[in-house]
Amino acid sequence: MKKLKKFRCGLALQIVIGLVLGITVGAIFYGNPAVETYLEPIGQIFLNLIKMIVIPIVFSSLVVGVAGVGDIKKLGRLGGKTIIYFELITTIAIIVGLGAANIFHPGSGVNIHELSKVSIKSYMNTATSSHHSLADTFVNIVPSNFFEALSTGNLLPIIFFSVMFGLGVASIGEKGKPVLNFCQGIADAMFWVTNQVMRTAPIGVFALIGVTISKFGIASLIPLIKLIITTYGAMIFFILVVLGIVAKLAGTSIFKMIRILKDEIILAYTTASSESVLPKIMEKMEKFGCPKAITSFVIPTGYSFNLDGSTLYQSITALFIAQIYGIHMSFPAQINLVIVLLVASKGMAGVPGASFVVLLATLGTVGIPMEGVAFIAGIDRVLDMARTVVNVVGNSLAAVAISKWEGKYNSVKGQEYIENVNSVGEIA
Repeated sequence: MKKLKKFRCGLALQIVIGLVLGITVGAIFYGNPAVETYLEPIGQIFLNLIKMIVIPIVFSSLVVGVAGVGDIKKLGRLGGKTIIYFELITTIAIIVGLGAANIFHPGSGVNIHELSKVSIKSYMNTATSSHHSLADTFVNIVPSNFFEALSTGNLLPIIFFSVMFGLGVASIGEKGKPVLNFCQGIADAMFWVTNQVMRTAPIGVFALIGVTISKFGIASLIPLIKLIITTYGAMIFFILVVLGIVAKLAGTSIFKMIRILKDEIILAYTTASSESVLPKIMEKMEKFGCPKAITSFVIPTGYSFNLDGSTLYQSITALFIAQIYGIHMSFPAQINLVIVLLVASKGMAGVPGASFVVLLATLGTVGIPMEGVAFIAGIDRVLDMARTVVNVVGNSLAAVAISKWEGKYNSVKGQEYIENVNSVGEIA
């Protein structure tokens, strides 16, 4: 009876059921505007609930973590190592994407006229109105108004202010303890709120996927099935091999990470939203043996600077579009593509619909027709689901890797947590 209860109530299973039901409803009522009318508000409410809890958790956790470090030199070293790690892994992700596209040629044999039904106009408008340079990104890290950054949900300036505020709290000693206790209280309370919000995840997933399938239909996947398979295959390879090697070097296993994060992986996949799992992966990585100061800094920062899945997707899609137009990308041109993606992915950090924006900027720079982005609009949601999973796993592992690099990873605590997960089956 006890096992039956766990089986029935497991969050992962509930989310999968919500996903299947959403696909079924969307497929049955394909093209029916009533699905969007009734389900989209439900999905939006769920996403709003997630966004509501992210900022308070990031701010309070960072203040507590940074105040615990209390040394600006140590924090600077941590930041330097984090950026080096992010750049290295992101570069490898781009190379894996280019390798997959060169080997499997997902754009070869695709009927370009069959795909020419989607307008590029909306994506062009997004690109022109949301253009950011790399310099703009670094300038905007420093907020002119912290409360404006809070209201817009822009993580980078929030992280910057939280770090400075945490250092300030640490510097005033005993006077800062009430502030530290207050922030710790906020963090604890918000993690409780997170657990309550996660109970609504299956309903949110049902609504979000139902609307998507009703809009585009399952049939829209068929002409681009080769691109979907290539992208998914490259992302699975990246997680199991590249991140697997990183996990091994960090003293753990990628399969242990997946086991711990199974609920978050399913939720991230079905919602295509990294934000939906940010609070939980911070909490779980801390339980897994990473210091609070590292998890609260590395993981939120990674949401802007360590988008492995997004850059991998962009490299594959750029070559896919070149292939359907019959454009040959030479080796030097592909090296240029790597450099452009590395810069553009940072310059567009925090922009809504950033993957399309970065892709447009990249295509224009390397001489590929930007109109080609319209060809993948119908399946972008399917690809977005996969790249979100890679982003989540990559940023979770980054916390472990940086903790190991700093000599702060508690392997004993991590092993105890793994054993607890194995024995209980699911950790709240």
